[in-house]
Amino acid sequence: MNAWKLSTIVFASLFVATIATDRVATADAERQPHMKAALAHLEKAVNQLDKATADKGGHRVKAMDLTRQAIEQVKKGIEFDNRK
Repeated sequence: MNAWKLSTIVFASLFVATIATDRVATADAERQPHMKAALAHLEKAVNQLDKATADKGGHRVKAMDLTRQAIEQVKKGIEFDNRK
């Protein structure tokens, strides 16, 4: 095999490996964007509920509790899916 063919094969292999690596990195970066967005919104909701005035007949406290439970469930869902 001459040097030109060998260098072409090496270059092509590196090019394919680079593309494959970029796609894997992109796939990892894009994993579960909706779950992560929901998590961010839930965390903001807890923050806003915490800042609200306390007199809501217990409903604000209940909403905070349920939202925290939702945060934990979303985190568990993300963990579960990441095991695949």
